[in-house]
Amino acid sequence: MKDTLVYLERTDFPSIRRRKLETLQLNLGYLCNQQCLHCHVDASPRRTEIMQHDTIQSVLKFIDTHAIRTVDLTGGAPEMNPHFRELVKQLRQRDVHIMDRCNLTIVCEPGYEWLADFLAENHVEVIASMPCYLQENVDAQRGKGVFDDSIKALQKLNALGYGDDDSLKLSLVYNPQGPSLPPAQQALEQDYKNFLLEKFGIRFNSLFTLANMPIKRFGSTLLSKGLFNDYMQLLKTAYQQTNLDNVMCKTLISVDWQGFVYDCDFNQMLGLKAEFNNGKVHLCDLMSFDFNQRDIVVMDHCYGCTAGQGSSCGGSLT
Repeated sequence: MKDTLVYLERTDFPSIRRRKLETLQLNLGYLCNQQCLHCHVDASPRRTEIMQHDTIQSVLKFIDTHAIRTVDLTGGAPEMNPHFRELVKQLRQRDVHIMDRCNLTIVCEPGYEWLADFLAENHVEVIASMPCYLQENVDAQRGKGVFDDSIKALQKLNALGYGDDDSLKLSLVYNPQGPSLPPAQQALEQDYKNFLLEKFGIRFNSLFTLANMPIKRFGSTLLSKGLFNDYMQLLKTAYQQTNLDNVMCKTLISVDWQGFVYDCDFNQMLGLKAEFNNGKVHLCDLMSFDFNQRDIVVMDHCYGCTAGQGSSCGGSLT
């Protein structure tokens, strides 16, 4: 795999600073039952990195110390972490809002028959990957059979009450097929809702449109095809300064499977150390740390969050 970091280091992206810390995004490991082209984590069934029990205990202590109210669980497939259920139960006891970045097909995997019921019982918000509402596009990007399993998973979640109101919130995530910006989120959301309801009886709350980041597997593919520079130019040309106000890194920190802290999930995948303590720092060393007004490490990939309508873990920014 070709590393894109060297192409991102020389940047003119504007400097930004943090606000009050609100969200902890936890990468529970890179193990996944899928291997998608657009994956910025390079997750796959062959990865062995998994957050261990002692690290999870440090996470819970950090949450208590900083009064964190939202925890965003990601991976890989976060549900494949053997401590997933214990962590969710501990978070529920603390009345923390939990988001699960679910690839949907994990719901249909043998051994995970418990998953949908468990998520509903614990009122976990599900943010589910669904890069298109057409079978040929989904299977081309994520593998044969993924679309059918995704539909089955969504129907199972709907049967439990997901997608009907905000008590069991279900959101879908769209990624472009290649080096292009996502279309307007609101119009695409309505297309998704109309098609999935008519064809499969599926309901969901919101659609999030995310730009593909020029890092890891997707960035390597761009380099191999000679498209990296063109894609970066597209992101820079579409830069919108107003998106800077709402980028997710201002109120979020990203924690890797070992407990080390980064400014965002993308910086984590690039190995960009946050400047909290002038070097790579563990969650345990930040129990009394004040994150407010701290500088955020930026490089050219940050244009992926500020191009066009903007892109964050919660969809478009404008």
